Amino acid sequence: MAENKLLKFVTTGRQMPTKRPAGARAHDFQEIFGEYITQKAEEQAGRCSQCGVPFCQVHCPLQNNIPDWLKMTAEGRLEEAYELASATNNMPEICGRICPQDRLCEGNCVIEQSGHGTVTIGAVEKYITETAWSRGWIKPIAPARDLARSIGIVGAGPAGLAAAEQMRAKGYAVTIYDRYDRAGGLLIYGIPNFKLEKPVVERRTKRLIASGVHIRQNSEVGRNVALGELRARHDAVLIATGVYKARDMAAPGVGLAGIVPAMRYLTASNRNGLGDKVKEFDSGALNAARRNVVVVGGGDTAMDCVRTAVRQGAKSVTCLYRRDRENMPGSLREVTHAEEEGVVFSWLSAPKAFLGDKRVKGVRVIKMRLGAPDVSGRHVPEEVQGSEHNVDADLVIMALGFDPEDLPAMFAEPALAVTRWGTLKIDYKTMMTSLPGVFAAGDIVRGASLVVWAIRDGRDVAEAMHKYLEAKAAPTMRAAAE
Repeated sequence: MAENKLLKFVTTGRQMPTKRPAGARAHDFQEIFGEYITQKAEEQAGRCSQCGVPFCQVHCPLQNNIPDWLKMTAEGRLEEAYELASATNNMPEICGRICPQDRLCEGNCVIEQSGHGTVTIGAVEKYITETAWSRGWIKPIAPARDLARSIGIVGAGPAGLAAAEQMRAKGYAVTIYDRYDRAGGLLIYGIPNFKLEKPVVERRTKRLIASGVHIRQNSEVGRNVALGELRARHDAVLIATGVYKARDMAAPGVGLAGIVPAMRYLTASNRNGLGDKVKEFDSGALNAARRNVVVVGGGDTAMDCVRTAVRQGAKSVTCLYRRDRENMPGSLREVTHAEEEGVVFSWLSAPKAFLGDKRVKGVRVIKMRLGAPDVSGRHVPEEVQGSEHNVDADLVIMALGFDPEDLPAMFAEPALAVTRWGTLKIDYKTMMTSLPGVFAAGDIVRGASLVVWAIRDGRDVAEAMHKYLEAKAAPTMRAAAE
């Protein structure tokens, strides 16, 4: 009788791939985890309890069939495992690296609830797909037939790339218009290499190009090309621009030199890592080397900033967050990594003022306490009077979140309706905006969110566009048949 390779969670402990020591990894931008060897991947996948109701799958935005591809991995059926993983996810190796599994699939793992330690879902997902790439299983998309219809996509971030892949697989001609000089959006310019090395993203975009998808870089809608022109050129248009406008705060001294938004700082670092000449980085304006750095915020972007500053050689790195550790929005795994690398977290702390003459020299900080819950159920931070103190800082990075840009003005399309938050207003049944034939998906609709949600939205909007175009073509096809 063949050995049962599953349900090993009682006899086999949880084990992640080798994690590089903090003292070594804090000096470079390489990914911090190594790769599983095949034996370990199979062993860890075999810890899955194969639940009747798989909460890991339920809590995955993509509804990935996690128990089944874990079973296939445990049994050595890796090509089948990849086919299943990629059936619901356009970028499984990227999600395996950057998804906050502790808040999603792994955080809801049944064996974690029973005290045996979660299955290492993200690490196995990464292993499966890296194996698929190395063995040549991932090929360019080959549609069964090419349709005489085209799609224009505004934005080459995860939502746009996912939608492009889905539409190309259906046979549509697809052109992506992106204002940056590289495709990938946040994946390239927002997420640091120690979480997501750029060749991992680039091979996905190269696959799309090899599949016949056209990507037009440095093509900004409203400046290089009009939205009306895209509507005339394509049978349907998708807006998937993401949200990049940095939130600000009102406080004395907030306009001092040396106070910078998070995305500007991360983009400079990522461009430098890609070999670009970055004037603000070279001048030191966006380089944390030998600086006392304060990062304001508690989300994943703030964690990216503090860990980037450590790697740039900062003298000190402090993160100010107005709530406590248990109530922060970012991944607790990222907090742990940052603490290991020497970041100081000042919980229940908020900036009251920024100190300096022309350039910031410090932050006036006030302690907070958590008051009564608001309508969302979160406890409202309240100032503790008399608790002010100063923290040295000659570089302050504001990681307070992102809002949408004014797209109707940028695109010169006043009829493009927006919500009161500035996100694009869509019909949620059709995912179409107020402009006929123009769809929207990703953060520009739901607000700043996770990459995995952007992929989900890109897949959903591809189905919505396909239904729209099929319905639009039906009368013409019936007339031709008659």
